[in-house]
Amino acid sequence: MTLLFNMIGIVSDNWLLLLVGQFPNGPLGGIAATLILSILGIALAFPLSVAMALARLSPWPVLRWPATALVYVVRGVPLLLIILWVYFLLPLLIGESVPGFVTMLATLVIYEGAFLSEIVRAGITALPRGQMDAARALGHSHLGAMRYVILPQALFNMIPSIISQFVSTIKETTLGYIINVPELTFAAGQINNRLLTKPFEVYFILAIIYFVVCWTLTKLASTLERRIAVRRARSMDGAAAPALAAASRT
Repeated sequence: MTLLFNMIGIVSDNWLLLLVGQFPNGPLGGIAATLILSILGIALAFPLSVAMALARLSPWPVLRWPATALVYVVRGVPLLLIILWVYFLLPLLIGESVPGFVTMLATLVIYEGAFLSEIVRAGITALPRGQMDAARALGHSHLGAMRYVILPQALFNMIPSIISQFVSTIKETTLGYIINVPELTFAAGQINNRLLTKPFEVYFILAIIYFVVCWTLTKLASTLERRIAVRRARSMDGAAAPALAAASRT
């Protein structure tokens, strides 16, 4: 019971810091910074992931091989190491210091771009081969068929997987703590440094917040996945009905 009262007191005294960090007297932080960082990371990584997926599926080796190598390297290296690479390399490339938020965002774009590209590639390859053949028969080029026929169908089917990847991105933002990004974990660290005597309570509250956010998004992804499966089944039944009717007449 004492633990519960301690946690309620910590939240009551520090809810604003957990929500927005030191804003407006300092940089935006807390849950707001975590969600903004995650949303921007996924949004900016998505066009990159589509380009990488199309390059990996292209018939031209000059595009396919570099894209494949990049995906394997990024997915095979710990995110923490990529954060450190970007943290030290980006200032050298642009010639000036870079805020931690920008460093973490650039890292997420690279990292999530590689993982999302596999989701996009899987969504494309899951479609029947006849879709591409039919598009080519109608006069579309390879890129035209991808743009107008394949991608619209594949992207719709990938929505649950993209949301699941967004959940992973939210958890990955915790590593921004090591480069002083004022996200939720950083805010919890500030509270813990001020209290000193209640680390378990502080980080248990942090775990609860992450669990609630991620669980809610996971349930949303599951709901969307079921609805997409139902819609796909209905479309298949609708397509099969004329063929069955024609077969019965013969």
